[in-house]
Amino acid sequence: MPHELNPLEKQRLEKLERLREMGIEPYPNRAERTHTAAEAKAALEAAEAAGEAEAPRVTVAGRLRAIRPMGKITFAHIEDESDRLQLFFQANTLGKERLKLFNKLFDLGDFVQASGYLFRTRTGEITVHVEDFRMLAKAITPLPPAKDEVVDGKVVRHAVLADPETRYRQRYADLAVNPEVRDIFRTRAKIVRALRDFLDERGFLEVETPILQPIYGGAAARPFVTYHNQLKQQLYLRISFELYLKRLLVGMFEKVYEIGRDFRNEGISFKHNPEFTQLEFYWAYADYQKVMALTEEMLAYVADRVLGTRKFTWQGHEIDLNPPWRRVELRQGLKEATGIDIAEHPDAASLAAAMQAQGLHPKPNASRGKLIDQMVGDYLEPTFIQPTFLYDYPRDISPLAKAKPGDPNTVERFEGFIGGMELCNAFTELNDPLDQEARFLEMGRTYAADDEERHPIDEDYLRAMRYGMPPNGGFGMGIDRLTMLFTDKHSIREVILFPHLRERSADGKAATNGSEGKASAPEEGGEA
Repeated sequence: MPHELNPLEKQRLEKLERLREMGIEPYPNRAERTHTAAEAKAALEAAEAAGEAEAPRVTVAGRLRAIRPMGKITFAHIEDESDRLQLFFQANTLGKERLKLFNKLFDLGDFVQASGYLFRTRTGEITVHVEDFRMLAKAITPLPPAKDEVVDGKVVRHAVLADPETRYRQRYADLAVNPEVRDIFRTRAKIVRALRDFLDERGFLEVETPILQPIYGGAAARPFVTYHNQLKQQLYLRISFELYLKRLLVGMFEKVYEIGRDFRNEGISFKHNPEFTQLEFYWAYADYQKVMALTEEMLAYVADRVLGTRKFTWQGHEIDLNPPWRRVELRQGLKEATGIDIAEHPDAASLAAAMQAQGLHPKPNASRGKLIDQMVGDYLEPTFIQPTFLYDYPRDISPLAKAKPGDPNTVERFEGFIGGMELCNAFTELNDPLDQEARFLEMGRTYAADDEERHPIDEDYLRAMRYGMPPNGGFGMGIDRLTMLFTDKHSIREVILFPHLRERSADGKAATNGSEGKASAPEEGGEA
């Protein structure tokens, strides 16, 4: 259905058509730029410092953020990715008709190009005295209005949007008017770059494994299913990189990692999105203790590189990433938190009865491992504000981890928590192909066919293991959650450029039980 223009959009479309009638193309093929806004400012400062008599000449380009006509002169501001820069239009320089053209047919949000020389106004603001200008891209839809607020002594510009979900649905507008949102994604890019540098410096090899897989595995999650028409084959979007990365250890790579997308057909929450970014690495001849130490070192390194400090604030808590992290053994932690010793309850029925007796409301028909996971989520995870490793997990929810010597019901696994949420997960990886096959078969018997904990048997992975897999430690971490921590954001939607949202109905409302707000109406004139 064609977009129905509102009155402001109709006005702008009329201006666009007027430009074309005048022989001015509102979307030209070419643009010219000699300096970014920041480079232009630096050029004038350098010229002033050198005592140069002639002012630097520049051609700049960006989005119009402010227009202030004042008779025979007009002040405007443009913004590019680097900074804002003031433009000065003068009838004596451009001619009355050219100034009138700018004032009448150019709007906030338009991309423009301007050429001229730099100077300082009486207030000291670096400005381009415009000698020529042109339209680069006419904005038909006005950007949301914005306001400036002083936060920690800094002027921060916010779009005036009534509903955060409108920002997520129209992320392009959110980014255009909110510099601090752009900063979130710059931080995210720095995090990924720092993780790569850390692993590369330690001899890890970055690899790429299949996203479309004939058998899903490596995690407890429900997959997305697709179909390849030519091959006449059902395929799955990967839920983990694990089984393919560990195949590479069989092939004599000793340190491998991948940063990429995983897909899980599960619920959406403040810390879950069906498409998310993950780091996984596998390290031959290491165990989960070595991986713990490397995790502490890696997160401290990334904090140093990205934040310049290992201490930061997240949701009012000061987080300290300096090693060593707190270590809590799962059995002991649950005993202290709930009064239940899981070692005394070797089956689901016994554990559920103990939970009932303590008033903990066990989930019906859950396996022993899931009941333990429930207690961890309810009574331990929310308390792990400072970096904490919770270690030694039940075997039946960790089918790819190696059992502890002398304790077949417990595996060498840890999860790392910060800010009361899980950040990473790691094992001493199981490398016995016979044990692995037995566990796959056991999982198939224990869980119903539609249970997300059930792992299909990957015969090719078992074949790879039978060739011989070195002992190794494996690790997985969510990049989105790490970005939430480093940018002090409570919702994963704030750190994903285009998060998944429910579709809107024909009346424009979201298909949810509740209603979604709408953006405040855009305004013309003034500042964007």
